[in-house]
Amino acid sequence: MRTLHRYIVVELVGSFTLWALLLTLVLVLVVVAAEALRMNLGLGPTLRLLPFVLPTALSIAVPTALLFAICLVYGRMSSDNEIVATKALGITPLELLWPAWTVAFLLSLFGVWLNDLAYSWGAAGVQRVVVQSLEEVVYGMLRTQKSFANARFSIIVKDVQGRRLVRPFMKFQAHNDLPALMISASEAELRSNFARETMTLILTDFEIEMDPNVHSTFPGRMEQEYPLSYFSPKDMKSGSPAQLPLRQIRGETALQADLIRELEQSLAASTALALVTGEFGDLSEATWKTRRKELADAKGRMFRLQTEPWRRAASGFSALAFVLVGAPLAIQLRRADVMTTFGLVFAPILFCYYPLFMGCCDRAKAGALPPYIVWTPNLLLAIAGLWMLKKVIRY
Repeated sequence: MRTLHRYIVVELVGSFTLWALLLTLVLVLVVVAAEALRMNLGLGPTLRLLPFVLPTALSIAVPTALLFAICLVYGRMSSDNEIVATKALGITPLELLWPAWTVAFLLSLFGVWLNDLAYSWGAAGVQRVVVQSLEEVVYGMLRTQKSFANARFSIIVKDVQGRRLVRPFMKFQAHNDLPALMISASEAELRSNFARETMTLILTDFEIEMDPNVHSTFPGRMEQEYPLSYFSPKDMKSGSPAQLPLRQIRGETALQADLIRELEQSLAASTALALVTGEFGDLSEATWKTRRKELADAKGRMFRLQTEPWRRAASGFSALAFVLVGAPLAIQLRRADVMTTFGLVFAPILFCYYPLFMGCCDRAKAGALPPYIVWTPNLLLAIAGLWMLKKVIRY
């Protein structure tokens, strides 16, 4: 029996390693190329993205490559009548599936670690590379499109001559109680400082217009410093639960619970004080809107913190769920080629499993469902796999 198990493990590991490497390479190239094109990154920043994208690519490649290896190995064993031969010797198909389940379980543990690494280290690394390359990103977009915009800031230029922005028109959205304003200048320049993580905007002969009807002219030259993240094409998520490693989430959850408790006690105390003193104006909507939003944001972050460990674990154990379905089906479809078997398994996974998984994650993060609901797609695959396994054992 050990010889048979060893034979299956060697076949599985060999096929899995080959396809995992190929799929990881393709995913890394696709993700890096898409990010580089979207952000107009040069060769240097693009190459720096590679190690940070690798965990994400591996977390996707591992379950997919394992499913393909399962379909290949067990499909070939079934078509060569090796399954029938072992049954004739009195060996149950369960003995043939134990090696696959063991390999899948170990790779699922590895997948949980990969997901943790991808979300905490990989995503933060990609964000850091993009932020450090912002000057290049902004100038690249201005040269090619003559415009650059994000949720906080937009700029349109007539031309870009070296580092000079000719006739720029800039619009700053209202931010942190600062009013929206528009700036037009004869020329401008952007200069980043990685050590200070700032971007300096240098304006020459410029005009500022603010609502309502405030207009000022400033001859000469002026410099204004902003955080690098202010010019990012998308919002930075520093401190987001998705970027925390698993080892820190429990501590952050406890701190967030304390914060929510303090906010609730503060709201209750303020309400009681207003009722006792008769200051009913303190209970107006305008007064309480900000405080209620602060409490709602705190609870929203708590829901995301509670969901994150379940999400990473369920995503990592998708490899085991795929194997529970793929192995019995490959044995049943003994006359089908490997691509047909793989397609019959992967199509429902692609169009049903992943949308359901993302939907469960969204509802759990919103607090509408408990966080363990993210395991529902895995459990459904396991049930389907056990039903097919029953048919394999019987027939």
